[in-house]
Amino acid sequence: MNIPADLKYTSDHEWIKMDGDIAIIGITDFAQGELGDIVYVEIETEGETLDKGEVFGTVEAVKTVSDLFMPLKGEIIEVNSDIESEPESVNASPYEKGWMIKVKLDNPADADSLLTAEQYEAEVA
Repeated sequence: MNIPADLKYTSDHEWIKMDGDIAIIGITDFAQGELGDIVYVEIETEGETLDKGEVFGTVEAVKTVSDLFMPLKGEIIEVNSDIESEPESVNASPYEKGWMIKVKLDNPADADSLLTAEQYEAEVA
């Protein structure tokens, strides 16, 4: 299982890559493995400001549909359009090609409350 040390994580299995006040968000390698083959990703919240914990989209796999939760409050400024036509990239490359959204954070310091790679690994081990 791949858990990059330079990212932050949530207990809901989202990863967060910080770039100033912008957060790039996707689901973890663990999450995509648990879901199985992802066949559809639906994110219709671009341009919206959502609170931490709100649903920003859904992932549909062969056997289940799972909600995607905002790890931090902010405005969704970009959705990865490639995953609409290639949802399998979330399985094949969850940390690179399979990213889901970019968010302009209300308060970038809130990222300090997220899990480190070590803390996340302890949760899923």
